[in-house]
Amino acid sequence: MINIKNLRDDIDAVASALASRGYELNKTIFIELESERKVLQVEVESLQSDRKNFSNEFGKLKSEGKDTDELKDKIDQINNTLKLKDSLLQDILEKMHIYLLDIPNIPHESTPVGKNEDDNVVVRKHGNILSSNTVDHLDITSKIDTDLAAKLAGSRFAVLKGDVAKLQRALISLMLDTAIKNGYEEYYVPFMANKESLTGTGQLPKFEEDLFKTTENLYLIPTAEVPLTNVHRDTLTEIGKLPLKLTSHTPCFRSEAGSYGRDTKGLIRQHQFEKIELVQVTHDDDSMNALDGLLGNAEEILQLLELPYQVIELCTGDIGFSSCKTFDIEVWMPSQNKYREISSCSNFSDFQARRANIKVKGENGKNFAHTINGSALAVGRTLIAILENRYDGTNSITLPKALKPYIEDLTISI
Repeated sequence: MINIKNLRDDIDAVASALASRGYELNKTIFIELESERKVLQVEVESLQSDRKNFSNEFGKLKSEGKDTDELKDKIDQINNTLKLKDSLLQDILEKMHIYLLDIPNIPHESTPVGKNEDDNVVVRKHGNILSSNTVDHLDITSKIDTDLAAKLAGSRFAVLKGDVAKLQRALISLMLDTAIKNGYEEYYVPFMANKESLTGTGQLPKFEEDLFKTTENLYLIPTAEVPLTNVHRDTLTEIGKLPLKLTSHTPCFRSEAGSYGRDTKGLIRQHQFEKIELVQVTHDDDSMNALDGLLGNAEEILQLLELPYQVIELCTGDIGFSSCKTFDIEVWMPSQNKYREISSCSNFSDFQARRANIKVKGENGKNFAHTINGSALAVGRTLIAILENRYDGTNSITLPKALKPYIEDLTISI
């Protein structure tokens, strides 16, 4: 969540920054809650002070053997009033907390201002577009079976078979090994998370409809960002140990609420897909450099796989709820004749750290950390890109040399 001090110091500046991302801050609610909080805070603190003074006097009188009945009545009256006022104060603080949970992150000053994806900025392109293929991945191979998946589970699922299933496994191994080489520690994490974890990273309470919820009040994770970031929830880390770098391969589960009719065919947009996630916990002074480094770690995978891609800097109107700055990597999809997102790398500043209580201890005391994360990469979309960019009309394709350690024969049957 954003720093409440920013609202108290200059709510108009915060409202203006949030307006650039299409969020209208309800200043009236905050001003009313803050006004009530101040009054109650003063009353509670005054009552606590009175109780302390009277309690000291009570102890003194009692030690001297003097009558304490009148003073005891005063203390009881203060306690009753204090209990009432403190209850009202806690209610205001809870309302303030709920109010803050709804507010997205403030865009970084370097994030380009814009309304939507049309205002995003192309930062760079890498690799040459060589494929003239126009055939969709589902038509290239029969080993991606969405009909069988529909029989087993329903729409927006896929069954991979034979060499295509092996290719997915090889891609996962390459991505994890590259992440480990770049200093990330591998984690195996639960594929379900509790409410606290999803609140910590910003999926709850605002985006509950996008999640799958179990009967045990757990949620299927939409990304490994959730468990990996929450590894450090409620922790204090010495600044000298930063950055903390974590990676994990997990399936990801998304209900895709509101996306019906979009990319319903094939592996582009599914309820379940595989992803390698990179997460960093950093100091605030280093977070933008860390974002650049993490972006480079994700790009390296595409370079190893010899896939053409472009890097996009998202504008204020297109960045995610928790992000202050985001770069998307888009890989070339020949059948669609355009680039499609394959990774999103974001700096969340201290937004998630405030929600999850992730702190850093340095020379200037304890401060909230900054968190960074990105995909390296979305496995299904990477698989599609390889199939489509390397398809030549035959019944097999030759894989990139980088996959040689992970798959017996670089020529696979499709």
